[in-house]
Amino acid sequence: MLEDRSVDHVGSPLGDGSVAGEKIRILLVDDHPIVRRGLQAVLHSQPDFYVVGEADNGLRAIQQVERLRPDIVLMDLRMPEMGGLEATQIITERHPQTRVIVLSAFDLESDVTQAIKAGATSYLLKDASDGLLFRAIREAMQGNAVLSPQISGLLLNQLRASAVSRLTSRELEILRLISLGHTNPEIAEQLQVGLPTVRTHVINIFNKLGVKDRSAAVAAGYERGLLSARAR
Repeated sequence: MLEDRSVDHVGSPLGDGSVAGEKIRILLVDDHPIVRRGLQAVLHSQPDFYVVGEADNGLRAIQQVERLRPDIVLMDLRMPEMGGLEATQIITERHPQTRVIVLSAFDLESDVTQAIKAGATSYLLKDASDGLLFRAIREAMQGNAVLSPQISGLLLNQLRASAVSRLTSRELEILRLISLGHTNPEIAEQLQVGLPTVRTHVINIFNKLGVKDRSAAVAAGYERGLLSARAR
């Protein structure tokens, strides 16, 4: 492997004389040579992968994409000169046919959301299994996303938090009354509103919390801090 920090590779990395155009063309972007060497070794085990080049920062990554036109870019986030987020946005805007897969050591919510907004197809952590990496590359070619389990959980929690934040003050009050065992007619009487109005609020609460019945709504309320122990 060449030691130039921004280099493309000519010919098959497997030495089998196969044509690069018949394989998934991959660009490696990471500021640590040892990481790039490790990725090289892992990717070369797959007959349909071809590493066309490397870059050690976002700026060089953009230049390599312009020159090599890879199918996939494996992108680190924290690098000198230009980080992966800015590079991802530029690459996906200029070359929408090139898919960017973030491969990062960090699972911060801000990194994940910014990477997705920048146009990344997938987000994997560097401790991901070889199999997950292989699947992410092949799925990206179809436009499909693959996430490390930790990232999937992070995004799911974020979506749940977003739904909870949309509960209105009236819905929170009705949820509290539900937790105290009140029926819809009792809630309507206490709040001095019509029964159809209460039913509509209850349905909205179920939808926003992602539940199907009153007991599940109460359980979700306690779990997410919407209900206090004193309400029991």
